[in-house]
Amino acid sequence: MTSLALPLLIGLGLFLGGMHLMRLGLFALAGNNLHRWLVRFTKTPTRGMITGTLVTMIVQSSSAVSVVTIGLANARLLSFPQTIGIILGTNVGTTFTTQLIALNPQKLALPMFLIGCSVLWMRSQIIKAIGMSLCGFGCVFLGIQMMQTAAEPLQHTSFFLSSLASPDSSYFNGIFLGAAFTALLHSSSAVTAMTMGFMNENILTLGMGIAIVLGSNVGTCVTAVMAAIGGNAEAKQVAWVHVVLNVAGVLLFLPFIYPLGVTVTWLTNDPAIQIAHAQTLFNVICSLLALPFTHWLARAAQYCIRK
Repeated sequence: MTSLALPLLIGLGLFLGGMHLMRLGLFALAGNNLHRWLVRFTKTPTRGMITGTLVTMIVQSSSAVSVVTIGLANARLLSFPQTIGIILGTNVGTTFTTQLIALNPQKLALPMFLIGCSVLWMRSQIIKAIGMSLCGFGCVFLGIQMMQTAAEPLQHTSFFLSSLASPDSSYFNGIFLGAAFTALLHSSSAVTAMTMGFMNENILTLGMGIAIVLGSNVGTCVTAVMAAIGGNAEAKQVAWVHVVLNVAGVLLFLPFIYPLGVTVTWLTNDPAIQIAHAQTLFNVICSLLALPFTHWLARAAQYCIRK
């Protein structure tokens, strides 16, 4: 069991460490612009959603953007209704990471890591930030390689055979595990990447893989909830809306996991890319469906959590 768990943990550590390095580098490149963008370009829910999507794509972390948004709401630099569009946008923007992973650029992982390391000693802060981002990208894809290598023996373990790989397994098992692992790791991208690796090794059915990805959307709310603890009413309202939107989206899509699976199989035969497309369709559709109701959601949150 140790020989099975160790490569998986090392791969996961490389992935999470790479995501952290990449985030630091991209945040350094963005500088104080991140706060300015969120404050300036979020006057309407639609503009907030577009801004949230683009900023999440740039910094490669929906959790980080959610935490910054809660901080700005807590400081009263953003009004609460402005934040709802941003939250919807973070759900769309996070799919960029998954689609990037689906391109499978593992051959570039080591060169990117080495190039990034070689420029970390430069005096220019911009070059350092680029080098840190490249190091992070390299670690992310090296971690994915290791996790995929470690995934193959998992199909023979009793846990996977009974709870996930069995034809009689409930999708609720996948949703629960996806939510629990994402809450533990604070990274839906890591859970999605592991799921894509399992799909490549034919450990999971497509429906169960989609269920895990849906669960990761619930688990990612934990970071926002933790960030809102001790904050003012606006911060708690942002976290409340984040939870409601993501849980409602999962419940809405639960009966449609099979049709969603059929749709993504029409788009591609690659199991890992099917998962990436399923996550993208889920997040985009849920965000677009919720967008017209942002003002209603704001009033409901303000009614439930009063100042």
